[in-house]
Amino acid sequence: MEGFYLVLGEGLSEEANRRAQALARALLKAPPEGLWDAIPAYGTLYLEYDSRRLSRARLLRFLRRLASFSPEEEGKYVVIPVRYDGEDLPEVAHRTGLSLEAVRRLHQAPLYRVYALGFTPGFPFLAPVAEALRLPRRPHPRPRVPAHSLAMAGPQTGIYPLPSPGGWHLLGTALVAVYDPHREEPFLLRPGDRVRFKEAEGPTPKEPSPLELLPEEPRIPAFRVEEPGLMDLVVDGGRFLAGHLGLARSGPLDPYSASLANRLVGNPPGAPLLEVAYRGPVLTALRDLVAAVAGYGLTALLEVEEIPPGQSFFWPRGKTLSFRPRGRGVRIYLAVAGGLEGRSFMGSVSPDLRGRIGRPLVAGDVLGLGEERAVRPGLAFRQRPLPETFRLRLLPGPQFSWEARRALISASFRVVRADRMGVELVGPEVPGGEGLSEATPLGGIQVPPSGRPLVLLVDKGSLGGYAKPARVHPGDLWLFGQVWPGVELAFTCDYHREGQHIVPILVWEG
Repeated sequence: MEGFYLVLGEGLSEEANRRAQALARALLKAPPEGLWDAIPAYGTLYLEYDSRRLSRARLLRFLRRLASFSPEEEGKYVVIPVRYDGEDLPEVAHRTGLSLEAVRRLHQAPLYRVYALGFTPGFPFLAPVAEALRLPRRPHPRPRVPAHSLAMAGPQTGIYPLPSPGGWHLLGTALVAVYDPHREEPFLLRPGDRVRFKEAEGPTPKEPSPLELLPEEPRIPAFRVEEPGLMDLVVDGGRFLAGHLGLARSGPLDPYSASLANRLVGNPPGAPLLEVAYRGPVLTALRDLVAAVAGYGLTALLEVEEIPPGQSFFWPRGKTLSFRPRGRGVRIYLAVAGGLEGRSFMGSVSPDLRGRIGRPLVAGDVLGLGEERAVRPGLAFRQRPLPETFRLRLLPGPQFSWEARRALISASFRVVRADRMGVELVGPEVPGGEGLSEATPLGGIQVPPSGRPLVLLVDKGSLGGYAKPARVHPGDLWLFGQVWPGVELAFTCDYHREGQHIVPILVWEG
């Protein structure tokens, strides 16, 4: 996996944004094989791709051909009714020296452009906010902003489609949902649309409920969940070419172990399988199955027989499979021959929990096979050992600085939070900051003004406004699926002097 940013302009440039969106649209209509994502932001276009199938040089040649016939399409015009009842409205009026009425009037005055979607699915980044209203982000983000909140920060305004953390100033409530995965068209807005806010009264829309991705009645019932684990998810290879809508990549947090488990039962590498974290479920087979487990930190038990990781086995009908913690690591993957059945949303059966897409397993769930496949059990591969010390290789990020590099490699860090969105670290303070939002690379190390780094993983938001001075080498990302709070890790890199590194930024001259 590789990625780079095309810079088409600096700052809040409508012309640069139009060019970025035109290139993204053209790429997404006919993507070259190996392209994983094309995410436009204010003046940049981030491209992520599989370097085994698509080289950077070939992708750039493809882009130059597209640039000559990529029209800048005009988006649709949308009026969004809003109720100005936000809890920060009085503070905004006080800090800007305006009356409440003037704040409401000035916020409704512009015809906003949708510069990007991101952060969470369907979150619109709209600009420009009137100069007289502009305030920096709040110094301390709220842990939970209500769904449909209308907010602003700097030159940007937007609507939180779902409850989430947020550091923008809350002005009011949108009276229509900008995102609902249950609708035929989940996204009210697309990049390039034009938006005007109109003050109105009315009920607040309901929060979208999670979209069910597991079939209610599987075609080929495979096993039943007797007791759920802490976080059991059916995942496939991930959701590609959807980051421009704010959707997460999702998929397995440890792709190495997931691919190995599938390989052991003859499935393609991205076939749907079960990701089990920390504490596993209790499952009963509803038919004879061939299965395999791969991963770390848990041991599978077929009744009382221990199943070693890295080996396929026969799972007879009526027999129970359970898991118990053992050794280092926190995730294990269970694959069955034929893969698991799931409903696809935007090209993937993987849950995007922040986007209310899918859910963890619960007691009584029955999972089915994607297809029946005759496979002999007993195939075994040696699973690579989990390193005794987590040492992760670094590459430069889009906001690279030598000061941040020195801080990141100066001492070890301790994990204080680890989930599918990211791994938060404490240790040496790392120079960071904030700016206009742009795409967030998988494995990017995001550093807010607090100086506490966060490694961005598969369920991250597709856009973010904090500095990313470094990124983790793609070959080491799988290890973040096996770290846990309290463990220590260290970073290493082999670029030492200016000129010995390549920052993943290209100024577009096409």
